[in-house]
Amino acid sequence: MSNTLDGKTCDLANNFLASSHPPITICNDKLSSGDITRLGFLAAIWGASFIFMRLAVPETGALFAATLRIVLASIFLFGFAKTQGISLNWQRNLKPYALAGLFGAALPFFLFSYAAHFLPAAISALFNATSPLFSAVFSIIWLAEQFTTRKLVGLLIGLTGVLLLVGTGSMLHCQPTLFALAACVAAPACFALSVIVIKHHTCATSAHHIEPLAMATGSMVMAAAMMLPTLPIALPTHVPSLFAIGLLTALAVLPSALAQIIFIPLVARIGATRAMSVSFLIPLFSLLWGFLFLQESIQLSNIAGGIAVLMATGLILKT
Repeated sequence: MSNTLDGKTCDLANNFLASSHPPITICNDKLSSGDITRLGFLAAIWGASFIFMRLAVPETGALFAATLRIVLASIFLFGFAKTQGISLNWQRNLKPYALAGLFGAALPFFLFSYAAHFLPAAISALFNATSPLFSAVFSIIWLAEQFTTRKLVGLLIGLTGVLLLVGTGSMLHCQPTLFALAACVAAPACFALSVIVIKHHTCATSAHHIEPLAMATGSMVMAAAMMLPTLPIALPTHVPSLFAIGLLTALAVLPSALAQIIFIPLVARIGATRAMSVSFLIPLFSLLWGFLFLQESIQLSNIAGGIAVLMATGLILKT
């Protein structure tokens, strides 16, 4: 990924937050072998998260699944922060924690949980790969970035890919499925916004700087605070099985808490655009896990749509 786009993404953070904070600088412009290994590990566990949701949500409900996942992840992260002696500075950092928690956990976790009721796990994961595409589009909208022919072609290919993913058959005639597809579009847009907020504060060089692990913890705790009031309406009508609770616990610990510990320092170190490139690999693992554990069948149109989305993202991000 290019240094130029990383810088533009950082500028976008300044405009998005509408603040007078100092400009962001990229902490590192190189991907080490360790960074690549971390991205691969993240892709594997995030790909598995769509499988876990697909199995657990029909039994627990989307809102309860998202709430329990976030609350457990926040407890795990808070305990980890305490053992590491990380200062969260709540009074100073409450706003960025709230923004990152809303867009990075509360909204997308619920949206993808809702989609898990109606869509195969691999389809949700393919839509998740549009996160870098949203990041690039946001920079065009908010920064008046030049709208080149290449970017126009990329957007058209991306639209074609989404249409292929959605299909023109029975899914479009089912209202719950339409809502699920809309959720799968909105969730990666939220992730793109959260990464901008995270990058803005973890690479700031002044008093507004937030340590990456403090951001990981504070944002998840704030997301939990947002979700807890929904519990009275989120509780399932029947007591979930131990299997479903186990899946949600795994969701909280692996692709939520542990992933935050790995991903947010990556955003600070290698830049938002490079870090978000992990989205390209998630569908591959989701396809693999879905085939192995759920016997999900993937249509050729789904594969073609996923390829088109990745090609579109590459065109838009390429300098």
